[in-house]
Amino acid sequence: MELLTQFIDIVLHLDQYLAVLVQQYGLWIYAILFFIVFAETGFVVFPFLPGDSLLFVAGALAALGEGGMDLPTLMVVLIVAAVLGNTVNYAIGRHFGPRVFQWENSRFFNQAALQKTHAFYEVHGGKTLVISRFLPLLRTFAPFVAGIGAMSWSKFSLFNLIGAVAWVVSLCAAGYWLGNLPWVKQNLSLLIVGIIVVSLIPAAIGLLQQRRTT
Repeated sequence: MELLTQFIDIVLHLDQYLAVLVQQYGLWIYAILFFIVFAETGFVVFPFLPGDSLLFVAGALAALGEGGMDLPTLMVVLIVAAVLGNTVNYAIGRHFGPRVFQWENSRFFNQAALQKTHAFYEVHGGKTLVISRFLPLLRTFAPFVAGIGAMSWSKFSLFNLIGAVAWVVSLCAAGYWLGNLPWVKQNLSLLIVGIIVVSLIPAAIGLLQQRRTT
C-alpha cells in the first residue's frame, strides 16, 4: 500500500520529481526518459508507467532549459525509444502468439487490457498503433496484439513510426509552448492530473459501453 501511495505521488507530482532528476543528472536525463518510455511501450508488465504526462513535463522542462535539455534532441530520443519499445513488444507478441489469451490475470499481466486492446485492434486494424499511442494501457498492449495477430513487419513499422512521431511531437511541443505560461508554471501538478484524467476518458467510456452490452 505504501509503495502504491508513493507511486501515485510521483505520477501526480511528476513535474517536481522530474525537475529534481534533471538537476541531479543533467544530460543523463535523456537516458532516464528513454528507459521509461521504452519500458512502458516495450513490455506488457509496465503499462502503469507515466506516458502522456511525462512527455508534457519533459517538454516544459526543455522550454526552461533545465539541465541543458533542448526540444529537438528530446523529441528524437523519445521517438527512438517509443519505436524501439513497440518493436520489442511486437516481437514478443509474435513469439508467444495466440496462447497468451490463456494466461491468467496477475499483478504483472492485465488480461482484461489485453482483451480490450484485441477488440480495438479487430475494429481499427493497423490504425490501432497510432490511436492507442494516446490511450494508456492500450498503448502498451497494441504492439503486443499486432504481433499476436501476425501483422506484417512493413505495415507494423509504418504505423509504429507514425504513431511514435505523432505522440512524442504533439505532447512534447505542447509542454514546450505551454510550459512557460505563468498559469501553467504555477499549476503544473494540476495540469498533470488533468492530462491523466482526459487520457483515461476513452478507456472509461469503452468500459461502460462494454458493461451495457453484457
